[in-house]
Amino acid sequence: MKFAMSYSFGKDSALAMYKMIEAGHEPICLITAINERDGRSWFHGISQNIAEKSADSIGLPIITASSTERQKYVEAFTNALLQAKTLGAEVCVFGDIDIDEHLEWNKNVCNAAELECITPLWGTSRETLVKEEIESGITAVIKVVDHKYLDDEFLGRELTTELVNKIRQTGADVCGENGEYHTLVTYAPFYKAPVPIHLGEIVQIDGYGAIDIL
Repeated sequence: MKFAMSYSFGKDSALAMYKMIEAGHEPICLITAINERDGRSWFHGISQNIAEKSADSIGLPIITASSTERQKYVEAFTNALLQAKTLGAEVCVFGDIDIDEHLEWNKNVCNAAELECITPLWGTSRETLVKEEIESGITAVIKVVDHKYLDDEFLGRELTTELVNKIRQTGADVCGENGEYHTLVTYAPFYKAPVPIHLGEIVQIDGYGAIDIL
């Protein structure tokens, strides 16, 4: 089965893609949602430079779903899915785990493009997934933290078993599925080589801390 990957460059989308490849399916392209105001990905804040380096390492083209407002996001993503279909994609894969409104959104946007929605992580326990991500060889660093749960000391750190234990001790969800933190994957088994990064400054944005990664 040929698939488009809704790719945030975070750990969950990387694990979902890895599972699809391991099951014998063929990735056709990456779809990434971009905020046109700053040229970075929505939610994770990944720069275009890092996105392009990552796509080069994966060896796939990126289709960008660009918008300036979240209400325009659906239209932009639908158009990206239609473009993915022209490349041969039969389905679109998402890395969502267990939040029903996310699944409903995924299905609706796929229905609009007449593509099947696939969520290979769906229903798996969050503890199991974060353990699997680490053990599978996915390397991810924490890019954004929600200050309601985590402070800036977690920013820029590689997600390891030790760090997951520290996250657990704060009372935050270890997988960050509720937005407690977001990650940038610098290597996964389907990458040709690790993506070189440089940690930049930390900025504060509306109750969140984010580290620039160059």
